Amino acid sequence: MTHETHDSCAHCDRHHELVVENLDVRYRAVRALEDVSFSTSCGSCVALIGPNGAGKSTLLKAIAGLLPLENGRILWRGSRVGKWSREIAYLPQREDVDWKFPITVRGVVRMGRYPNVGWWRPFSKADDAAVDKALEVMGLMELENRQISQLSGGQQQRVFLARAIAQEAHAFLLDEPFTGLDRTSKAALATLLRDLASEGRLVVASHHDLDTVKDIYDEVLLLKRRKIASGPVSAIFTEANLNKAFGSLAGVGRGVA
Repeated sequence: MTHETHDSCAHCDRHHELVVENLDVRYRAVRALEDVSFSTSCGSCVALIGPNGAGKSTLLKAIAGLLPLENGRILWRGSRVGKWSREIAYLPQREDVDWKFPITVRGVVRMGRYPNVGWWRPFSKADDAAVDKALEVMGLMELENRQISQLSGGQQQRVFLARAIAQEAHAFLLDEPFTGLDRTSKAALATLLRDLASEGRLVVASHHDLDTVKDIYDEVLLLKRRKIASGPVSAIFTEANLNKAFGSLAGVGRGVA
């Protein structure tokens, strides 16, 4: 797989900040998030960690503008996020995607350009070039005409990352991206996420494998409906904080401080 600094990343500024303030989100009859506040910025790779039902998926969808807020606000680059933004790409859990839908790899990646051109307007040469670039960067050119149902789990994740790159997103929000991948695919995806952050993008991913957090991420947000702690992995990823999230002995054998 080829990977290089993306030309489209020239617009990504490491000072672009995501700020979540006093966030409450109700999912049906349940308050899924309560008074959650944190901030991060482009150039960061952030692990979103917490037990099942902690509100991780809800937080990602709220940041992406896909869920209404009961209280609080979300700011991206100083402006309030009230609806979906092309600068923020949400990548759902693989189990939430209809992989039998009859569409090719190129067709999925082309969807990343629709926010720029609209659903019914023809693509320009620049749009086609953005799609080609995204396919090339993710090593998908040889698979561009393959149906998505014929892909491996790792290839499927690369397709969604390529769609986000074609979208020219600044922030990537990934919901459990490593679930169901084999060891080789997990290692390749981890490298891709770190590369995206090092190029100046913001990566926020819900993550359940505590053993690999330090290898992939530089920041962590521990969540259990409320924020437990957030900040650099070296300071926040501690046994005491993990115990608050998961109960006693959560950090045993995991190399946490």
